[in-house]
Amino acid sequence: LGRMKPVIVVHGGAGRIFREREEGCRAGVVRAALRGYAVLKQGGSAVDAVEEAVRSMEDDPHFNAGSCGSVLNEKGEVEMDAIIMDGKNLDSGAVSAVKCIANPIKLARLVMEKTKHMLLTDHGAHLFAQAMGIPEIPGEKLITERSRERWKKNLEPDSNPEEFQKDLGTVGAVAIDSEGNVACATSTGGLSNKMIGRVGDTACIGSGGYADNHSGATSTTGHGESIMKVVLVRLILYHMEQGMSPEAAADTALDYMKTRVGGLGGVIVVNKAGEWAARFSTKQMSWATVKDDNLHYGIYEGERHIKSVDEALASEREGF
Repeated sequence: LGRMKPVIVVHGGAGRIFREREEGCRAGVVRAALRGYAVLKQGGSAVDAVEEAVRSMEDDPHFNAGSCGSVLNEKGEVEMDAIIMDGKNLDSGAVSAVKCIANPIKLARLVMEKTKHMLLTDHGAHLFAQAMGIPEIPGEKLITERSRERWKKNLEPDSNPEEFQKDLGTVGAVAIDSEGNVACATSTGGLSNKMIGRVGDTACIGSGGYADNHSGATSTTGHGESIMKVVLVRLILYHMEQGMSPEAAADTALDYMKTRVGGLGGVIVVNKAGEWAARFSTKQMSWATVKDDNLHYGIYEGERHIKSVDEALASEREGF
């Protein structure tokens, strides 16, 4: 069997990215893509690569995911969702409304590998994390100043939390490894000032992510409720199964979501042939991909920087 050239694509969320955060977002997705690609280059699996890439972004306060950057719900707490899926056998694991752990994507992977289930939530996910020996981080340590400020602002009587929800991103990764297996991973802190117990698209298979060796893998970001209404990821893979390219499939599905339910979002896609796309209907989406030892990345519509991986790793060491 001819070996595949590995490919990884990551996103740091669709929406509005404030100027002062642009550099950090670019650097963050680039770092995640390089880390995931390093795993693939060493012969690691697509599942390992997407987990590593997402963990890298969960640990980065520029993104609304993991312990560092997650936004707060209406009660001022962090509740996080994550999913991971293996395209080889359609195994998947997800967690929702988890608190007090640094890397929900790690927990999602454990759900996939250590239980017969696919989705654990809230208290049950918490007990499972304890059983697996995942260290707990006290709630207040998880909350950044920025999240708290935003939460307070949103509580003011004349505030419009909806406004704030546009500039926040889920993070995600998709990959194909040298064996031709695909995988996806998605992780988020959800919507700012959301209702307690709200679960968005991220933890939902077929909406927040899906991976199937027969077609490809996708991870989404954007307005969760809209994404769930059209089961966005499964829709994209369906279009690819019908013969569309990743880019056409992504655009068609995003367009449908916009016209049918007025929802905006972004997606990253890789198909079983290793062709990729990063598309969005929001103003911006930070994304990066590595294929053939070349790194591509951008934030704005039409923006695409290209560097060799060696060059990127060198500037990474100097601090981007």
